[in-house]
Amino acid sequence: MAESSYRHDGASEGGQDPVDPDREDPGRIEQDASAGTVEDQLRRHGMRIGRGGLAPAVFWPALTVVAGVSIIAIVFPAGAGEVLNSVQSGVVRGAAWFYTLAIAGFIVFAIWMGVSRFGNITLGHEDEPPEFGLLSWFSMLFAAGMGIGLVFYGVAEPLTFATSDPKPGTDASGAELAQLGMAQTFMHWGLHAWAVYAVIGLAVAYAIHRRGRPVSIRWALEPLLGDKVKGWAGDLIDVLAIIGTVFGLATSLGLGVQQIATGLAAMGVLTEPGDLVLVVLIVIIALLAVVSVVTGVARGIRWLSNINLSLAGVLLIAVLVLGPTLFLIRDFVQSLGVYLSNVLDMTFDAAAYTGEAGQVWQGTWTIFYWGWWISWAPFVGVFIARISRGRTIREFIAGVLLVPTVVGFLWFAVMGGAAIHRQLLGAGDLWSEGQDVVAEEALFDVLAGLPLGSILSVLAIVIVAIFFVTSADSGALVIDMLASGGHPDPPIWSRVLWVALLGLVAIGLLLAGGLEALQAGAITTALPFSVVLILMCIATYRALHQEHRQLLATEQRVRRRELAGELEADFDEHFGEQVDDRIDYALTRTTGIWNRGATRSPVSTLSRVRRRRTRSGED
Repeated sequence: MAESSYRHDGASEGGQDPVDPDREDPGRIEQDASAGTVEDQLRRHGMRIGRGGLAPAVFWPALTVVAGVSIIAIVFPAGAGEVLNSVQSGVVRGAAWFYTLAIAGFIVFAIWMGVSRFGNITLGHEDEPPEFGLLSWFSMLFAAGMGIGLVFYGVAEPLTFATSDPKPGTDASGAELAQLGMAQTFMHWGLHAWAVYAVIGLAVAYAIHRRGRPVSIRWALEPLLGDKVKGWAGDLIDVLAIIGTVFGLATSLGLGVQQIATGLAAMGVLTEPGDLVLVVLIVIIALLAVVSVVTGVARGIRWLSNINLSLAGVLLIAVLVLGPTLFLIRDFVQSLGVYLSNVLDMTFDAAAYTGEAGQVWQGTWTIFYWGWWISWAPFVGVFIARISRGRTIREFIAGVLLVPTVVGFLWFAVMGGAAIHRQLLGAGDLWSEGQDVVAEEALFDVLAGLPLGSILSVLAIVIVAIFFVTSADSGALVIDMLASGGHPDPPIWSRVLWVALLGLVAIGLLLAGGLEALQAGAITTALPFSVVLILMCIATYRALHQEHRQLLATEQRVRRRELAGELEADFDEHFGEQVDDRIDYALTRTTGIWNRGATRSPVSTLSRVRRRRTRSGED
């Protein structure tokens, strides 16, 4: 890849596209330019930018759908809840197998991209240093990619699988059931989740950093759709991305406020939290998100992400040290082995032999997670693509796919392992036969049983609140980029609008049925975008393959020129004594019998010259 001529401004030398050198490249969108300059650059890329710097064909349809669904859910909560649950049931019954195959395919594709010949390609110009340091980059992608969900389900999911809701068809109990439950949790939150983010993140990062395209989902499909991405097809892709992002984020925000309210109630700050409390919390934290989102990535989001990653690390270490330390370490190692032994079976489990119970369980857990990750994918993909400039594809895949997976495994092994130890080997007071594990309460029940439990509970609430803010401001920024045609710094007023809409959707889904409605919204909106992700895999491979072919052709031309230069400079060394000037002239001017207009090279007539010299010597 050293021979690539990719420049710092995103276009190859001579204005060439690294994938299609014959096509004029309009150049990279300058992130630090004025709003008017950026809009002109977007128009050169074929984007239709209207008043206020918005793309009307994307902004208004997305706004209409999001606002309409939110208002309907708030005004008619019971009816909206029934519709969402009905749609969820239909998707789980009819498309669960599709989700299963799609997620498995994303894992294979992401790993292949990392280890293939494309791995050395830089997401930017050659040898460009990464825009963000490793720690800042990792903390931002991790906070955006998982965030609230890790805290919400960190204790509850492994405990649930070991007690109140084991996977149907699992013939185990006690410790064996707990190990299988932890392995199932690893599957939900590990490679499978991050492979979805890696697929879309790589496609978008290659388009915006390598080819200089605007920050938008549609350009990831340009190798497949061509100029159609500038028309209605591209608009539809961005609208689907915005809708999926809004509902995926609203799911996380709804989970977050439920846990914050439960934590405050456990500490005695609130009585039993109702809908009014949840709505007030959403409004308060959304206002904090507005403050963060207007400061931009370099200050607000990076600052909050670094702080929150540090706080989450403190909470993790505290539970590890203050809890059953040796058991948690052993459980991590042992659960990792169980996961590796069963990951293929779990990946392709479509509940074919577990009947209605298996279908319900899949919809509540595995298929919900696949839908949640896919609905989050546009937001996380665009965000991590934007912060990954200067990384090679191999670095990108390793960072996005492997590191968060290992950290997530450790988080669940410690937080969930502490709960399992207390339930199976300790007091046994976290769950009783015939009851369900309440996800938003489980974390605070476990922390209350540890030394410094009150302090750790406060810390957990702060972590959830900051995750809420980072998710909302990152998501609003990405949504606004898509709604502005790929503008890297969209208008502040529209960012504030999308933060408000995120809060409105979260309120609507909570009023329409709480956790079940949140899950239904994520699963439903993810289905159409999963098709876009599959097309994105095809488009990414096509672009990388075409660039590789161009690079091989360039290297071949360079080798030919180098070989010709060596032959000219070292002709005597390779082919004997230097011929005299008359023969040298003949060599350079002699033409072939079938091509009188061409000039024959010295190598092509060498044997003929030697025969002449031999005959002259004999005479």
